[in-house]
Amino acid sequence: QVQLAESGGGLVQAGGSLRLSCAASGRTSSTYAMGWFRQAPGKERDFVATISSSGGLTYRADSVKGRFTISRDNAKNTVYLQMNSLKPEDTAVYYCAASRSLPYSDRAVRYEYWGQGTQVTVSS
Repeated sequence: QVQLAESGGGLVQAGGSLRLSCAASGRTSSTYAMGWFRQAPGKERDFVATISSSGGLTYRADSVKGRFTISRDNAKNTVYLQMNSLKPEDTAVYYCAASRSLPYSDRAVRYEYWGQGTQVTVSS
């Protein structure tokens, strides 16, 4: 069992930055690939970024390439999403998730555990 808790969301102006954190609990949490997804009101949950269990491999959605960076610190059981050059269309609830898929996955159905989400609002 893995429990996930996101933090770091908030209100920011367009062009600003935020860093989201996802704290994982559970003995084997560092063996899971981790991902970030987001869901805007009235829309489906979309893939944002994913990282392999070791942190050596990452993959991001085209919409965030060059602006968002995913990383992890397995000693702290924490995954991060650094978000720069934020746009109003980045406004959403952001979720972190854990997956046994190797090395990672961009498909929500492959994630077994999910956090409760953190709201990110970007004003224009």
